[in-house]
Amino acid sequence: MNGMAVLGRTVRSVALLTAGLLIATGAMARSPAKPIARPIKVMTFNVRYASDEGATRWAVRRPVMVELIRRAAPDVIGTQELLQRQGDDLTRALPGYRWFGRDRMGGHANEYMGILYRPDRLTLVGHGDFWLSETPDVVGSQSWGTDLPRMANWAVFETKEAMPHRFLFLDTHLAHRDEDAEARDKAAALILARLPALAKDLPVVVAGDMNARPDTAAYRRFASALTDAWPAAARREGPEMTFHDFTGTPDRRIDYLFLRGFRAKTIATDTYHQGKTYPSDHFPIEATLTFAK
Repeated sequence: MNGMAVLGRTVRSVALLTAGLLIATGAMARSPAKPIARPIKVMTFNVRYASDEGATRWAVRRPVMVELIRRAAPDVIGTQELLQRQGDDLTRALPGYRWFGRDRMGGHANEYMGILYRPDRLTLVGHGDFWLSETPDVVGSQSWGTDLPRMANWAVFETKEAMPHRFLFLDTHLAHRDEDAEARDKAAALILARLPALAKDLPVVVAGDMNARPDTAAYRRFASALTDAWPAAARREGPEMTFHDFTGTPDRRIDYLFLRGFRAKTIATDTYHQGKTYPSDHFPIEATLTFAK
């Protein structure tokens, strides 16, 4: 083969290689890599209603609770037993948060399942509530022998990022007495029955003080339809038990984060306190979640 032939073949090879690179580069430009959704951090926290007497009065606990939330920095918090002045106090001290809801009587003087969220991270798309009773759309209704109305507060959020994701967050507080086991089970069934209409195919977080240990019918009902984030998480921190009655030594697990369409990277029982002052008689549970899809 003479020199001119070799040179011609080399030129053709370079031209083909260059064309291939241009085609590949063009394909990459037309099909950019899909952004990965940032994890979201969620919390459930029975904050213990505000009182003005004794060592556990709200004025003493408030700064400790503010500091716990500031340190944990969750994107959304489902609270239980929240009074309006507590929600207002928390968002005043933590201006990066907003909160919403109405109390279990449908007004503003009783206990809320108030939901706090960070508007810099999440857009509130829609929200609502219902009562845990045989007439869930009747405000303040109660059934199954409970001594107080019980309810669920829910919201659809959308993440603020290049590829936004929506999810449903539902917060609740089930009946507390030993004799309310059947009511808790029926309340769990009602919540699960309502999820398809509320969430459709969105990922779901159900947060709350369920007053139900893992060996109860209510827990088994939730766990049969949703994923309990504690055993499923890749990493766990803190005690499994959550209720400690202001002692710092928990003796039962009754607070939960149940999931659908999420993976729990980490979950923690947050035991933050200052000296002998605990922010509540419950430890909050916080989890870092990634979208499964």
